[in-house]
Amino acid sequence: MKYPIILFLIAILCVQCMTTSKPIPEKQYGLITEKAMVVSAREEASKIGVEIMKQGGNAFDAMIATDLALLVSYPSAGNIGGGGFMVYRQKDGTIGALDYREKAPLAATKNMYLDAHGNVDSDKSQIGALAVGVPGTIAGLFEVHEKFGTLPFEKLIAPAIRLAEYGVVVTEKQAQNLNDHTNDFKVANKRTIVLDKVWKKEDTIKYPKLTQTLKRIQANGRGEFYKGETANLIVDYVQNLGGIITKEDLASYEVKWRNPVTFEYKNHRIISMPPPSSGGICVAQILKSIEPYDIEQYAHNSIQYMQVITEAERRAYADRSYFLGDPDFVTIPTDSLTSKTYLSRRMASFDWKQATMSSELSRGVFPGYESTETTHYSIVDQFGNSVAVTTTLNSSYGSKVYVEKGGFFLNNEMDDFSAKPGAPNVYGLVGAEANAIAPQKRMLSSMSPTIVEKDGQLKMVLGSPGGSTIITSVIQNILNVLEYDMTMQESVSKPRFHHQWLPDSIKVETSFDTLNFPSLKKLGYNIDQSNTPIIGKVDAILVLPDGRLEGGADPRGDDSADGF
Repeated sequence: MKYPIILFLIAILCVQCMTTSKPIPEKQYGLITEKAMVVSAREEASKIGVEIMKQGGNAFDAMIATDLALLVSYPSAGNIGGGGFMVYRQKDGTIGALDYREKAPLAATKNMYLDAHGNVDSDKSQIGALAVGVPGTIAGLFEVHEKFGTLPFEKLIAPAIRLAEYGVVVTEKQAQNLNDHTNDFKVANKRTIVLDKVWKKEDTIKYPKLTQTLKRIQANGRGEFYKGETANLIVDYVQNLGGIITKEDLASYEVKWRNPVTFEYKNHRIISMPPPSSGGICVAQILKSIEPYDIEQYAHNSIQYMQVITEAERRAYADRSYFLGDPDFVTIPTDSLTSKTYLSRRMASFDWKQATMSSELSRGVFPGYESTETTHYSIVDQFGNSVAVTTTLNSSYGSKVYVEKGGFFLNNEMDDFSAKPGAPNVYGLVGAEANAIAPQKRMLSSMSPTIVEKDGQLKMVLGSPGGSTIITSVIQNILNVLEYDMTMQESVSKPRFHHQWLPDSIKVETSFDTLNFPSLKKLGYNIDQSNTPIIGKVDAILVLPDGRLEGGADPRGDDSADGF
């Protein structure tokens, strides 16, 4: 008789377990498509990129069309007056990287932003014509087209022309952003510009001057921007405002093809941007520093999770400030900085019982050796090609200098140089001699367009805007998917945190769960939630096990995924 009783008791326990255990939440997916996808900061741009692929274009064709559409629909970061980086992976597994970062003008000098007392005058490097670096975006787009494009460039620029001519509907976030910068526009341009008005949601912005600029580029090609009428408009306007860019600066601009930073993380191959971006090296340093700790054993965003990632970030950003710059001007110890031996030594001082103080931590030592407003988009095409592109004007609307006769903003990338060793830039990043200003030098960046492979197959395409927070946004999203099995949409939606060595504080989004803050503070960590409503805006694509594509469009902005 005792066996039926035992079975009865087991049945009761099973029922209790079923009634008291929490239900497993369903996974939340983003847009899923069969063949191709674009995820970008604006719906218009994503749709235009997808339409190009529907017409038979590849990911590189879509990249050009998407980039130009962002110029019109997202002018705070989309641009032809700035620059960017592209990391790509072709269908056969071939990888590469394109650097079309801005450069310092020929007349730039090391101390050009120092006053008579040797102090940094940040106004000069952040707002106005003296902050403008030589733009690289148009050169980058034509270079991509020449090497990989399959459709005529005239066809790829046409959607942006239509968008500029017929107008873009203003979103609530965009209206707020424009209104917030009205005074900066007046200061930078020394007068009122056409965009100076009170904007509201559902307004339409038309760009007649930009329409003409794009039509000239459509007709005359790359040379229009660097040697033609548009070049004259840029130089005349910048010099009238006290800037130093010349026709020679524009005419001599060239892009650079570079070898990506590649490394292994737990049976995945990570492919990211090399210098003058600090992204690839810092992403490698952080992920390889935490790899021995088996991060998946700690709950997501738990105390231990935040500790080990913060300490890895702290050390990576300390190295960034000293070693990294334009590889055409300085020797960068990439292999040493990303070696397991070196990173193990760097993490040896990490103590679970107390925070490392940034004031007591400097760059690493080894014997000898060998940028808030940006925008990122990710593309996968129906042929198996993929691109990750991050492009920027640096700050929101860059230098705020608006070439009104051309209809576009110019960057303030000169602020990404170290105006003075030890002095922070607009993002609080501290630099050293490696990133000092020099004529025709490219300024250091944090942009981190990244591609992830698993078993030789495409796994993920991602990147983010956010200045110094780009790197940490990228690594947290890689971990979300690889370690915590999140969907792409779940991953990009999760609250994020950031540490960059100096200032010595963990920046956390205002949406972050504050439960762990008291414990972290007891360990000596400074928590900073001020002025940080968002950290990054990650737009990413995940290849699902069945080969379909899932888009993760960051809900922090107006970001959108589209595909077929």
